[in-house]
Amino acid sequence: MSAADAEFWSALDRLVANSRLVLDRPRGSRHPRFPERIYPLDYGYLDGTAAADGGGIDAWLGALGDRRLTAVLLTVDLLKRDTELKLLLGCTPPEQRTALEFQNSGTQRAILVDRPHPTSEES
Repeated sequence: MSAADAEFWSALDRLVANSRLVLDRPRGSRHPRFPERIYPLDYGYLDGTAAADGGGIDAWLGALGDRRLTAVLLTVDLLKRDTELKLLLGCTPPEQRTALEFQNSGTQRAILVDRPHPTSEES
């Protein structure tokens, strides 16, 4: 991992560590505007942050039991005409794929950027 890449992930770590996570859409709840869409994981946002849609930075919370940043999703929503970065916190690889599948529906498309693991020389 390059120094710039490491700094990017470190900056996100600091943002997560210094923000309160608000889970406003628990696993199994329905999307407020699209009730056929059921959240497969806990979903919320970092309080006091700003995303492209004017709300807080969105986050998926997985089962690892911590808020460790494991990946991000880069999304585009053609209906809202915006793009966003969504954080995956404490997500296992299967949970990362589940969040990706949820985001890749309707007018939305997403790609998963898995957090690289440092090599032994970087540790």
